[in-house]
Amino acid sequence: MIIRIVKLHFQDDKIDQFLAFFDTIKEKVNEFPGCLGMKLLRDINNPSIVMTYSHWNEAQDLENYRTSETFGTIWPTIKPWFAEKPEAWSVEEHFNGFDRG
Repeated sequence: MIIRIVKLHFQDDKIDQFLAFFDTIKEKVNEFPGCLGMKLLRDINNPSIVMTYSHWNEAQDLENYRTSETFGTIWPTIKPWFAEKPEAWSVEEHFNGFDRG
């Protein structure tokens, strides 16, 4: 399993527009083949920063999404709203203290 974390820092006057747009596309991403689930997290100290946190079966599933028509329509829409260059990490889980039983 691959965990993908993407940090997006939006212009202050664009974050509400992003959140409204996100609500229209979240299920498309969440239900993309190979995606096991996704969360949108918002920074409590800077509400213009959000992070997507998603689980993927394998790296190829993530790559299929990144080259898909779905991603190809989402990214050009939100890219002009960024205040800073996005940051992204693909990681593997080493420990999960949330799975207690």
